[in-house]
Amino acid sequence: MALNLPSANRIPDKLINAKIYYAGGTELLGTANAELPGLEYITESLSGLGIAGELETPVMGHFKSLPFKFSWNVPNRQAITLLESRTHHLEVYGSIQHHDSGSGELVPEAVKVVLRGLPKKVGVGKVEAAKKMESETELECSYIKMWLGGEEVLEIDKFNFICRIMGRDMLEQVRKDLGGE
Repeated sequence: MALNLPSANRIPDKLINAKIYYAGGTELLGTANAELPGLEYITESLSGLGIAGELETPVMGHFKSLPFKFSWNVPNRQAITLLESRTHHLEVYGSIQHHDSGSGELVPEAVKVVLRGLPKKVGVGKVEAAKKMESETELECSYIKMWLGGEEVLEIDKFNFICRIMGRDMLEQVRKDLGGE
C-alpha cells in the first residue's frame, strides 16, 4: 500500500533553467551562464562604553557594489551592445525546482529578477580552435528586483532610496527624514 502524505515541506532544490532578456523582455540574450549580484551591506565598526568589544553593524538599506556577471560562448552583437555607456535593463526569467517531501512530487516555481546597470567590463574571450571563446560581461547594478512564485521578495533601488525586503520598506523613514515623501 502506497503512503500518500499531504503536501508538507517544499524543499528548494535547483534552478531548472533560465533565460535572460534585454530591454524589458523583448530580446533574448544568448548567454552561457550568469552570476546574480551578491548582497552585502555597507558596514561600520561599533564600539564604545557599554559594549563588550566591537562589532560591524550594517547601514540600513545601503549595499556595496552589485556586480552582475555573465558569460557568452562566443562574442556577439548583444555583448558588444552592452558596452554602450548607458543604463541597460535586463530581465532574468527562471524556474526553480522544489521537492515536496509529503507527496514526493517535484514542483516548479517561477523566479524573475529585473536588473538595471551600467557596463563595467567586457572580455572578448580566448582564441582556441574548436573551443568556446568564453567571453564575459559585467554590469554594475543600481537596481535589482526579485519575485518568487509571483510574490515580490526584494527590491533595491540605490538612486531612489528603496530597499524592500519581503514587503518591508527598510528606507521609508529615511526617505522622509531626507525631505522626501
